[in-house]
Amino acid sequence: MADTALPESELWHEFHRVVNMSSQELADWLRTHSASPDAESLPGQTGTPTGHQVLHILGKRQVDLTHDDLQMMRQVIRRVHAERRGNRESVAGQTGWRHRLMSLGHDPLKPS
Repeated sequence: MADTALPESELWHEFHRVVNMSSQELADWLRTHSASPDAESLPGQTGTPTGHQVLHILGKRQVDLTHDDLQMMRQVIRRVHAERRGNRESVAGQTGWRHRLMSLGHDPLKPS
């Protein structure tokens, strides 16, 4: 279901189907992925801006979504579907692919 011109209620369900990581899993991933041997970002500044927006949306009720939230939900759905085209499975050597998806809240190794 890659059509991102979905009505709002269907968009909500598709977003939550595509974003298969919990808020805690995503927050932990963003912190872990941002850590490096040389420096670690401040707690509120870890991870990608998109990852933080996904976290923000996950913390909302459907009735509280803004226009910007809806646009971000569509963008995340498009990006995950584009990365998963052909229903690729993660294999050795594709950690960058998995990490990009996880920064959007989608872990391709999680069972559907």
